[in-house]
Amino acid sequence: MELNGVEIEDTYCEAFGGFFTRILVTAKNEKWVKIAAQEATGYGTSGIGCDAEAGIDVLVPAEKTPDNRPGVAMMFFIKKKDKVSNVMLHRVGQCILTCPTTACFDAIGSSLEPEKEFEVKTGYFLKFFGDKYEEKLEGVFPFPAWKIPIMGGEFIVQSSFKVGKGIAGGNFLIIGKDQDSTLEAAEKVIEAIKDVENVIAPFPGGIVPSGSKVGTQYENIPGLFASTNHAYCPTLRTKVEDTQLREGDGAVFEIVLDGATEVAVKKALKLGIEAAVKVPGVNRISAGNYSGKLGKFQYRLYELGLE
Repeated sequence: MELNGVEIEDTYCEAFGGFFTRILVTAKNEKWVKIAAQEATGYGTSGIGCDAEAGIDVLVPAEKTPDNRPGVAMMFFIKKKDKVSNVMLHRVGQCILTCPTTACFDAIGSSLEPEKEFEVKTGYFLKFFGDKYEEKLEGVFPFPAWKIPIMGGEFIVQSSFKVGKGIAGGNFLIIGKDQDSTLEAAEKVIEAIKDVENVIAPFPGGIVPSGSKVGTQYENIPGLFASTNHAYCPTLRTKVEDTQLREGDGAVFEIVLDGATEVAVKKALKLGIEAAVKVPGVNRISAGNYSGKLGKFQYRLYELGLE
């Protein structure tokens, strides 16, 4: 299959289930909204080493937020159910409470399995920072919230955040002739999907230059269970027998997507691939999978409705 003259390999990406929260942060203006989002989603690229895969979902206009101020929706994907509460308490407490003029609300909209949603009491636990000077807000919002006095004024936070079941690890590979053209294509992907709700691309700038594989040749190194995906490293093309690259392939960038639903993930995959193939220098599009051993969600590129 070809799209705009670019080969689309007959393969699939493999993703897995995960727990996620989606929160809304508002602030005085868009400047502080973006600063809060950057801080809160920092060190949130991969579940391999981070406590969460985190990223900015979409900017939210003031007329659509509970306090009529500019906002941003963020998503946090966490592997283990019993870790969600602690992760959110630290992310919100250390990065949003500490950012000037912010407030924080639940923003979950959809979930892969709505019947399995539960709540974490992030705002309720943060109220103790108020040292008994905090106040429960009554009749201000259609949900329980707390007002915590801080030196900069007050911090408003919803008492509980919902937790959903979503999909992590949807991906595709952009294989190009050189680093510049391949990176340009990856940047076009992120621009194309930035307004797709309920999906994040958690890596720096949404782009992965250092894709990994399961396992390592090193032995007895604690915590090392992933290593460089050597089959897609251009500098190893002529050095390893199982290379997946061809002559003329000079760079590979991966796009990894986490989403609330299959619909959201597949929409972002489709839009992203369609954007990537428009850039000169892209040789082909592929995807990362582990022969079905990693996760139960498999999205075949040919079945995304590419146009």
